[in-house]
Amino acid sequence: MTKQEFVALYQEKMEITTKKEAERLVNGFFSTIEEVLVNGDDLSVLGFGKFETTTQSARTCRNPKTGEEIKVPEKKVVKFRVGKGLAEKVAK
Repeated sequence: MTKQEFVALYQEKMEITTKKEAERLVNGFFSTIEEVLVNGDDLSVLGFGKFETTTQSARTCRNPKTGEEIKVPEKKVVKFRVGKGLAEKVAK
């Protein structure tokens, strides 16, 4: 599903009159999640899941084509752990 398809579905579900307003609300929702994660905080939604930032440690990898060792520096990554309620609904 694309973002535009999601906006259209959201507009229909929430009975929003204009697509522009639905898109504004969806964009606001995603930018708020982004802001929370950029600040290093976690976001837990009961029954849905948890967005969290973790630090991936530095490591040495290999270029599969050349076999050359490459050092990958430490970096922050976002992880999502699905909640029990959502997992059960998807499994049906």
